[in-house]
Amino acid sequence: MRGPLYPSTLPAASTRAEKFDALVLDALEPIEARWRTELTKLDVAVDDVPEIEPPGAPPQDGVLSDGGIPLARLVPAGMDRRGNPTSARIVLYRRPLEARAKDSAELADLVHDVLVEQVANYLSVDPDAIEGGG
Repeated sequence: MRGPLYPSTLPAASTRAEKFDALVLDALEPIEARWRTELTKLDVAVDDVPEIEPPGAPPQDGVLSDGGIPLARLVPAGMDRRGNPTSARIVLYRRPLEARAKDSAELADLVHDVLVEQVANYLSVDPDAIEGGG
């Protein structure tokens, strides 16, 4: 038999990357609903793995890591190579996050926690404030 096992409309047909992207969107939705005006100039992206820094390179600002492995990074607004302005961006690293979760529920919690931490860093507020605790 050739072709997909499941119709593309079913969740089972999604790739791991697509499922992770959906998880990120689900985790981001309540944060964006609460902080919409403050987050208009913030983008959220997903990379499979972080770029490997050469040995001895200074640590990058805005990196949230676990045991030295980057899980996410807040990239400040700036300029691209052509001199065009860029938005601030949170980049979540899919593979390191997946490796730290034993199941999909734990992964969803981890993605949520990382997003809360990075959005709090971006807004310079306490992470508890992101979820309404402050």
